Amino acid sequence: MSSGVLGIGVSGLLAFQRALGVTGNNIANSATEGYSRQRIDLSTQIPQFAGNGYFGSGVQVSGVNRIFDQFVETQLRNSTSASEQYALYYDFARRVDNLLANPDSGLAPGLQQFFAAVQDVANDPTSNAARQVLISEAESLVDRFSFLNQRLEDQRNLVNGQIRTTVEEINSLAEAIADLNKVIVSALGRGGGAPPNDLLDQRDRLVLQLSELVSVNTIEQDDGALNVFIGNGQNLVLGNRPTVLVADGLGPDPAQMQVGYVSPGATVDITSFMTGGRLGALLDLRTSVLDVAQNSLGRTAIGLAQAFNDQHVLGQDLNSQLGEAFFRVPEPEAIASASNAATGDLQVEIQDYSALTLNDYRLRFDGTDWQLRREPGGQLLGAVAPGGTLLIEGLSIDTSGIAGAATGDTFLIRPTRGGANQIDTVISDPRMVAAASPVRASPDGDNTGPAIVRSVIAVDRDALDLTPVTVTYNAGASQFEIGGDTFPLDPSGVTVINHNGWELTIEGVPGDGDEFQVGPNIGGVGDNRNALALAGLQDQRMMAGGTATLEGTYNTLVAEVGTRTRQAEIAARAQVKLLDEARAQRESISGVNLDEEAANLLRYQQAYQAAAQVISVTNSLFDTLINAVRR
Repeated sequence: MSSGVLGIGVSGLLAFQRALGVTGNNIANSATEGYSRQRIDLSTQIPQFAGNGYFGSGVQVSGVNRIFDQFVETQLRNSTSASEQYALYYDFARRVDNLLANPDSGLAPGLQQFFAAVQDVANDPTSNAARQVLISEAESLVDRFSFLNQRLEDQRNLVNGQIRTTVEEINSLAEAIADLNKVIVSALGRGGGAPPNDLLDQRDRLVLQLSELVSVNTIEQDDGALNVFIGNGQNLVLGNRPTVLVADGLGPDPAQMQVGYVSPGATVDITSFMTGGRLGALLDLRTSVLDVAQNSLGRTAIGLAQAFNDQHVLGQDLNSQLGEAFFRVPEPEAIASASNAATGDLQVEIQDYSALTLNDYRLRFDGTDWQLRREPGGQLLGAVAPGGTLLIEGLSIDTSGIAGAATGDTFLIRPTRGGANQIDTVISDPRMVAAASPVRASPDGDNTGPAIVRSVIAVDRDALDLTPVTVTYNAGASQFEIGGDTFPLDPSGVTVINHNGWELTIEGVPGDGDEFQVGPNIGGVGDNRNALALAGLQDQRMMAGGTATLEGTYNTLVAEVGTRTRQAEIAARAQVKLLDEARAQRESISGVNLDEEAANLLRYQQAYQAAAQVISVTNSLFDTLINAVRR
């Protein structure tokens, strides 16, 4: 009897000693980040049969488990990943937004000042000072393009550097998780399946840290190892084997940092599959903000240079010479992949600047044809046989210079990316500013009809012939005649005559035999017609398919970046609240409540003392029996 009671007392003493240890460990780790509260599970020992019934034989520790909810932990990881993603995206987008919308360094003030200088030349075309100011403002505008592009390039370099750093951190965490998997599997084996709670907490903490960098999904194996998948399902850790990721220039552009999966014999580009966390934010930001901003700036630079040049060469300078190109027009980039088998160059030219988009393109040989896809998105736009030319979205893509193409050969085409960096002024002499029109027209003094010359302008530099000609009106045939060419009178009373590269507009109905002389604008130093046409480019809708002005395209960019920045700010604030709620929910389940632990400490202490008292009573009973025998 005494040994049974003694055994019961000893079992209680040992059990509550362990319970005090678990409680003390909870209290000691109450401030440890990622610690899950542990609970001791007690159960009765196998009862003993004593003839007239089963009698209890004490208590035993059946296990020590952590209070943990996998669903809540998953919610915390997802909230952490989303919060880090939007916070970092907002941080970078805000910098770009402040740069583009800045009233001092932005492009809009530069465009306004440049066209104001053009208008000043139109107001006084004989002023060398006004012409010099125009050239100075053009140079300042070019500097603004270059400055904005360089600042965006600085942000791009910073993003690339953070991509590399983030991938290194992911690799480090993957290796640590794989090592812990190995230790946990071994501990489970040694412990007969008893969970190594502290090691499991460490592993969960590493996975939570990983979720800050990229979105994470996990699946636990039967042996206790945790398989970790990132992005859209790419395996990062399988058992005790981590996957190595690399950040390098894996595409045609070596400066464009990509994320690769190192597999036997090759490195697979998985950039498009990486989502969530800081890595997802960096990749998304580069595509949706930096690429768009640089391409938009470049498109504006190309539109300005080409439109201004097209009009400037139709004018006449103070040397009575036809105008020359005012700006250097940027050219598209065509970057060949380093792995291409093909030799030669891809020729890409801008055919229609007004049709240019903000997209980049990828030209890939499929073994039969060259296929052109839009980047990002991969939408197929067209295909052309080797040696052919593809005309699409304002571009001429000529493959005739490529030889020996093999399946998979790729070219990255960036029509506008380098535009803001390449634009430059090519005129430095103020006398070469072509403010005048090279052609002049006037009615003959003996004309009898009321018709007047509304305007005459040059419209085709290549076909322009300034040889003096006489335009005669034939009333009987209701037509104008220039040599053997005839032009019918427009019933509206405004007749436009295109001839020899110039365009003459006559308003009214001339009398029979009325004549109009058209010839070179000799000595037209005070003529401002071409300067007015140049100034008019400011309000001309010549971009984005004829729907936007030059300044309008930039304002659209500022508005788009501002909208994305505001959306990211709102999302970042919302995700912070969701993350706080997820943390609070986890703490309510797995966190240590010191009041509760203090109560447990007192309860287990009293139970321990009571078990000790049982042993003391058993000892007294044993002494009584011994003394009775002695008597």
